[in-house]
Amino acid sequence: MHAGFRGEANVRVYAGVMAIARLHGGPLDGQIIPLDPAIDDSYIVPYGEGQLVYRREGEDANTGDADGPTETRFVYVEATEDIDPNPDGRDD
Repeated sequence: MHAGFRGEANVRVYAGVMAIARLHGGPLDGQIIPLDPAIDDSYIVPYGEGQLVYRREGEDANTGDADGPTETRFVYVEATEDIDPNPDGRDD
């Protein structure tokens, strides 16, 4: 289980619909995750030996009653450790 998500029972709900976070940039680009109500402006998740940091950007989308889950955009800011796509050297 990663730092930003603690289970479906804790996801944010708008107008009776679950909210989701859409991640942009970094190694998790394109991932969609349930949005935990404890997440405010930053989403921090373990990754390798460090952590990835994503920050909320812009206004929520799909906030109406009939337009699906509310979406919040999170943009990659940094990794606390170097991201090495080839840690064991097998791709050389």
